[in-house]
Amino acid sequence: QVRLVESGGGLVQPGGSLSVSCVLSGDIFRFYIMGWYRQAPGKQRELVATFTNSGSTNYADSVKGRFTISRNNAKNTVYLQMNSLKPEDTAVYYCNAQRGRNNVWGQGTQVTVSS
Repeated sequence: QVRLVESGGGLVQPGGSLSVSCVLSGDIFRFYIMGWYRQAPGKQRELVATFTNSGSTNYADSVKGRFTISRNNAKNTVYLQMNSLKPEDTAVYYCNAQRGRNNVWGQGTQVTVSS
């Protein structure tokens, strides 16, 4: 069974940086399209950043130039580096893995941007 475990969330001041990571277990990581989503209180879950089928990256307009998604296939890990954080980035961040009909979510990690 495929499992995703996120880590690295926390509290950061506006303008600060934070990195979250997600480890996949139970299958071959490099076969999966990996992405990050987030859900703020009272809002729908939204895409933050993801890899495409071709291996390129796609970002939400709100995070372009500030966030970077990366992956290390040898470590079965996908990362999200978040810079110049804003209070509106506060949300639970979820890792997602897709392979064919298989669509797996992590448990989420809280990111809070506040002074």
